[in-house]
Amino acid sequence: MKAKNGAAVAGERRPMVSRTILLLCVCSFGLGMLFTDQFGTTPDLKSPVVVQRRPQEGELQIKSEDFVAKTKPSDDMDVMGEVTKTHEAIQYLDKSIATLQMELAARRSTQELLGGTDGVRKERKKAFVVIGINTAFSSKKRRDSVRATWMLQGEKLKKLEEEKGIVIRFMIGHSPAANNALDKAIDAEDAIHHDFLRLDHVEGYHKLTAKTKTFFSTAVASWDADFYVKVDDDVHVNLGALITTLSRHKLKPRVYIGCMKSGPVLSDKTSKYHEPEFWKFGEDGNKYFRHATGQLYAISRDLATYISVNQPLLHKFANEDVSLGAWFIGLDVEHIDDREMCCGSETDCEWKAQAGNVCVASFDWRCSGVCNPVERLKDVHSRCGEGDEAIWSTSF
Repeated sequence: MKAKNGAAVAGERRPMVSRTILLLCVCSFGLGMLFTDQFGTTPDLKSPVVVQRRPQEGELQIKSEDFVAKTKPSDDMDVMGEVTKTHEAIQYLDKSIATLQMELAARRSTQELLGGTDGVRKERKKAFVVIGINTAFSSKKRRDSVRATWMLQGEKLKKLEEEKGIVIRFMIGHSPAANNALDKAIDAEDAIHHDFLRLDHVEGYHKLTAKTKTFFSTAVASWDADFYVKVDDDVHVNLGALITTLSRHKLKPRVYIGCMKSGPVLSDKTSKYHEPEFWKFGEDGNKYFRHATGQLYAISRDLATYISVNQPLLHKFANEDVSLGAWFIGLDVEHIDDREMCCGSETDCEWKAQAGNVCVASFDWRCSGVCNPVERLKDVHSRCGEGDEAIWSTSF
């Protein structure tokens, strides 16, 4: 009986042990899966292993983002330096192209000017400077005052042109009516003095800008000069000082020389210098851009040729000196502000002459020229003149 009972008990224990072992295996397997993360379960963020990995991964991610999104300061400077160099190179090319275009236009214009309407080639005379003295039909007494002071006459005028290359002419157009008495008077005066340059232009005070364009075009067609000068017939000029000043800039391209100013734009219709197109210059009270005062200024050959080539396209403002300055805006032109070209005619020029530093030109600002030039020009010449022999000793 005992044997049977013992065998029965032993048979009952074997299934219990097997179940226990199976349960332990299942638990071990579950625990193994838990720790090895084989089922893709979300790891515990508080786990020491995960906490240790997170800072490293975050640091790598931040460094990666910094590398992609941010550049080093030195890299920024290198990039900006390259951009600046590229911009400067483009600007230089633009200027070079503009210069070449102007020179090509000048050459084409020269070829056109040298060829006459009948196909016969015209020869232009070489000169250093062509000086055009702006005058009017009613200004004969002014012209006589200029001839009696700073402008040479007769054989001396001819010699100055042939030996020094200095051409001086009174420039004037014609009256609206053909064979007018005014034109005949100029013809008679020119027959005596031989010092006029006749322009294809109808005279008139409000047509001075058009006259200036015509002067440069006519002068360029007749003389191949280094400089072209416009001066009014109520201004005193020291020719030697003028030539010396121009010679300092002979080798420069595209120069514009004079007393540079920037006067107010006048919208008042009652003003002498009223600007009908005042609105183009902005609000009331604005000033013009810098330009040479109209009493006397000089421009180099290529600028005079530029005016001749583009004459139909150049806009005319109310004032001639403003118009000339406007024509050079946007061009690669050197503006030379020379205050010796606008000395006062009462004490300024006299003091400088006594100090051995004579002025190029003298006039009164309040009169836009020498006040009462017919009566006073001789006095100004005696006090402020450089001497009659100065022009002959000037070298350039």
